[in-house]
Amino acid sequence: MSVVGLDVGNENCIVAVARQRGIDVVLNDESKRETPALVSFNDKQRFIGTAASAGLTMTPKNTVAQIKRLLGRKFNDPEVQQDLQLLPFKVTEGPDGYPLIHVQYLGESRSFTPTQILGMIMSNLKSIAEKNLQTHVADCVIGIPVFFTEIQRRALLDAAAIAGLRPLRLMHETTATALAYGIYKTDLPETDPINVVFVDVGHAAMQICVVAFRKGQLKVLAHAFDRSLGGRDFDEVLFQYFCGKFKEEYKIDVPSNSRACQRLRSACEKMKKVLSANAEAPLNIECLMDEKDVRGFMKREDFEKLAQPMLERVRALCERALAEGNIPTDKLYSVEVVGSGSRVPSVLKILTSVFKKEPSRTMNASECIARGCALQCAMLSPTFRVRDFEVQDAFPFSICLAWKGAAPESEEGGFTGEASCSSVVFPKGNPVPSTKMLTFYRAGTFQVDALYADMQDLPPGTPQKINTVTIGPFKPTKAEKAKIKVKIRLNLHGIVSVESATMIEEEEVEIPVSSKVEGGPSAMEVEGNQAPKVPDLNDPSVDTGENNAADSNGMDNDEPAVDVKPVETEASKKDASKKKKSKRKDVLVKESPFGALPQGDLQKAVEQEYEMALQDRVMEETKDKKNAVEAYVYDMRNKMYEKYREYATDAEREDLAARLQETEDWLYEDGEDETKGVYVAKLADLKKLGDPIEERFKEEEARGPCVEQLLYCINSFREAAISKDAKFDHIDPSEKEKVVVECNTAEEWLKEKRSQQEHLPRSANPALLSSDVKKKMEALDRFCKPIMTKARPAPPKPASPPPSKGAPNKESEGSANGTATENGDAQATEPMDADSTNPEGERMQTD
Repeated sequence: MSVVGLDVGNENCIVAVARQRGIDVVLNDESKRETPALVSFNDKQRFIGTAASAGLTMTPKNTVAQIKRLLGRKFNDPEVQQDLQLLPFKVTEGPDGYPLIHVQYLGESRSFTPTQILGMIMSNLKSIAEKNLQTHVADCVIGIPVFFTEIQRRALLDAAAIAGLRPLRLMHETTATALAYGIYKTDLPETDPINVVFVDVGHAAMQICVVAFRKGQLKVLAHAFDRSLGGRDFDEVLFQYFCGKFKEEYKIDVPSNSRACQRLRSACEKMKKVLSANAEAPLNIECLMDEKDVRGFMKREDFEKLAQPMLERVRALCERALAEGNIPTDKLYSVEVVGSGSRVPSVLKILTSVFKKEPSRTMNASECIARGCALQCAMLSPTFRVRDFEVQDAFPFSICLAWKGAAPESEEGGFTGEASCSSVVFPKGNPVPSTKMLTFYRAGTFQVDALYADMQDLPPGTPQKINTVTIGPFKPTKAEKAKIKVKIRLNLHGIVSVESATMIEEEEVEIPVSSKVEGGPSAMEVEGNQAPKVPDLNDPSVDTGENNAADSNGMDNDEPAVDVKPVETEASKKDASKKKKSKRKDVLVKESPFGALPQGDLQKAVEQEYEMALQDRVMEETKDKKNAVEAYVYDMRNKMYEKYREYATDAEREDLAARLQETEDWLYEDGEDETKGVYVAKLADLKKLGDPIEERFKEEEARGPCVEQLLYCINSFREAAISKDAKFDHIDPSEKEKVVVECNTAEEWLKEKRSQQEHLPRSANPALLSSDVKKKMEALDRFCKPIMTKARPAPPKPASPPPSKGAPNKESEGSANGTATENGDAQATEPMDADSTNPEGERMQTD
C-alpha cells in the first residue's frame, strides 16, 4: 500500500512519501522538489510539469496554467472572469455552464475540462512517486483549500480517478500544516491547550487557521480565508504599474502580446522577491516587444503604497480569524507563516500588529502541506505505525437538509397539507468526519435535499443545492406511515452523503414471562426489552447526540439488544404477555449530486487520458531512437578517422563516411518528423557498415588477455601432469599422459591460429577470435581438471591388535556389569573368577 501526500497547488506541486525513517519530499525527473502545475500541448505530444515550463514563453496559448482556479467554478463567476484576464489560453463556456479550455493538440483543435487538465497534472505526480518508491501508487492524501465547495471537492476526486489515484482523504491545507507542526512536538500540555495561528499566503489565495494543541491531539477552532488574495496579486500590482509606464515611455502595449505579458510577469515576480530582502530593485528586459529593451526601478515603500488595498484585506482577514476563534491575543502561543507569498515584509508587519506575536518560520514554507498529507496517509494506512495523534478538523460551511413534510396538526386533529421543512444538520465548524441520524415518517418514496445554509462565504454564483437524495420505494405493512431512519454523513473528504436508510416496523408478539422471584427481577427480563417510546408522528426529528452508538451502528438506542425465545410450556402460556418487536429493512437510496461528473463521462475521460499517455510514451521512445541515430552518426564519424582508422579499408571508410553524411542530412530535412520504426531501421543500416569495423577493434583489445589465460591454463595442467610431486602420485600415469596430449593439442591449435592472425592486416576480419580462445580454454579445463584434482584414496584401516593377557573380554565385562543384551533386557550376572570352570575362562588361563 502506497503512502503518499500530494500538495496540488495553483502554481507548483509537491510529492511527499512516508518511509521507515520519516517523511521525504521526492525529486522529479529534473531533480527538483517542486513541479510546476503546467500542461503544454503541441502537434506531436503534451508536456507536463517541468517539461512544460518552456511553453509559458514559447507557446503560451497552448500551455495551461493555474487550472486549480477554474476547477468546479462556473464560467460566469466574476472571480473566474477576473482570472481569465490573466491567462493567455482560450477558455469558453461549456454546455453545462462550466469553463472549457481550447488548445491545439496533434494538429487539431481540442477542448478539455479543468478536471481533465488537473487529472493530467496528478498523473505526472503519480509517476514521480512511482519512480521514487519503485512500486505502484494508488492510495494517497491530497491537500485542498479550506474554501473548496462540494462541487470542487467532487471535481478533485474525479481528477484523481482519471489519474488512477484513490484518495483516502481530501485534507484541508491548513490542517495538514498543523499536523506537520504538532505531531513532532513532544512538549504539548495534557490539560490546558496551546493555541497556534497558521497563516498560509499561497500563490492565489490566503488562508488562516486557529488550532488548539494538546498532547496527542489537535483541534481546529476557526477558519478564515480569501480566495483571491495571494502572491500573484502582489505580482499583478507591479505588472500593471510597469505596463502603464512602458506604454508611456516606450510606446508599447504589453497586454496586447501574450508572450510579452508572460515575460513581464516573470520579471515582476523576481522583482518582488528582491524587494523582500532589499530596499530597492531594478527591472531589465531585453527585446520585450517590438524589438525594444525596457528598464524599470522600484523602491520597497513605493511597492507597499501600490499594494495598500491588498494589505488592508490581509489585516481584515487576520482580525476575522481572531474573532471567529474567540481567542485573545495573549492566549496565542505562536503564529506560523507558510506559503510562497508569505515573504513580503509588509505582510509580516501586519501579522505582528494584529496577533501581537512575531511571526515564526519554523516550518518549510513550501513543503509543509505535502508532509502533513503524507503523515495523514500513514495514519490511515495499515503498513505504517505512527504516533497516536488525533486530528479534529472543522467544516467551514453550514449544511442543512430540506424536505417536504406534514404541517402541524389542526384543531380538528387532521393534517392541513404539505409544508417545506429544513434543519441545519452540520453547522459551521462541525467536526469532520461526522454522522447524524434523522427519523422520517412516510407512506412512500420521498426526497431530501442537502443545501448550504449560509451563502455568504461561498463563491458568487455557487448553487445552494448540493445533493438530492431519493429514498424508496418502500411500503408500510402495519401502519399508515413507516418509520424511516436515515443516516447522513459528512465524510473525510468534506462531502455530504446519505449512507443508508432503514425502515423500522414494530409488531406485537407474545413473549412468555415467568413469575418473579421474591425480592428480585423476573428471570426472563432482559435489559432493553422495554417498549420503545412513540415519537411525534408530525415532523421528523434529529436524534440527539453526535456519533453515538446508535448512530454508528444504524440502530436506535431504545431497541432490544437481545431476542429471547424461551421454550413455550402450558405453564408459560398462562403468564404470556404481549411485547413489541422491531423489524428492520434496508431501503434503497439514490443520490443525485449537483454538478458531479456522470459516470459515463468519467470513464471516457479515463480512456482519453490513457490514450494521451500512450501517445506521450510513443513520442518519447521515438525521440530516444532519433537521438540514438544522431549520436551514432557523430560518434562513428569521429572514431572512424581516429580510433578505428587502422581497422577499416579505404573503401569501407569512404562508404561509411558517405552513408553517415547522408543520414545526417536526412535527419535535419526529411527525417525530422518520422516514426519510431523508421529511426530503428536507419540505425540498423548504419550498423551493418560500422559494426564489422568496431568488432575488429574490440577483438584486437580482447584477444591478448584471452591468449594469455589459455597459455597459463595449458602450462599449469601440463606441468602438474609431468611433475614428480608426491601430491599427484595417486593419479594413474596413463591419465596424466592424456592430460599432456590434450595440452599439447591446444597449444598447437593456438600456435596455428596466432600464425594466421599475424599475417593478416588489422583491417581484415580476424582469424583468431577471443570467443574461440575462451571456448578452447573451457574445453581444456573440463577435460583436465577432473583428472588432476582427483582425490587421493583413503589409506587402509590398520588391523585391531590381539587382546592382552589378563584383560577381560568386552562382552564378558558388559555381562558382568549388567549391560543390556541384544533384546534390550538388562541382566545382572555373577562376576567370573580366574578359577572358574568356564571353558573360555580356562582358555584364557592357558594362554
